[in-house]
Amino acid sequence: MAKYIEQENNTINLIGAGTNIKGNVESSGDIRIDGTLNGNLRTKGKVVIGNTGIAKGEVHCKNSDVEGKVEGKILVQELLSLKSTSSILGDISAKRLAIEPGARFTGNCQMNVIDTPTSFKDNEPNDKAKQPVEQEEQKKSK
Repeated sequence: MAKYIEQENNTINLIGAGTNIKGNVESSGDIRIDGTLNGNLRTKGKVVIGNTGIAKGEVHCKNSDVEGKVEGKILVQELLSLKSTSSILGDISAKRLAIEPGARFTGNCQMNVIDTPTSFKDNEPNDKAKQPVEQEEQKKSK
């Protein structure tokens, strides 16, 4: 029997301080945010939100260290570490959670194993699912 071995991607992506990105970001490597991201983030690696970093939108990742600010859901497959300077305004879902004294969190927390889709397309309905809705709308407009 052949074994499938998923190779680790050692790429580290950086959104530097003073940088403002609008839109969704997908990556298979690690990401560090020291600037601002207005959009959803999905990666198979680790997300580090630095002291000056702000993420506005959903964050899906394997592991995460948060020193900055998250406004939206954060879904972590393994370990989420909230540092003393972190601020979370939204729901958390993680397998394991570490919170330093001084960290701020407003929202719900769910501790469980998370199966996050590998891309945003996994969450979008397919064309067949859209057809009945479109047909209903056409009937109503006649």
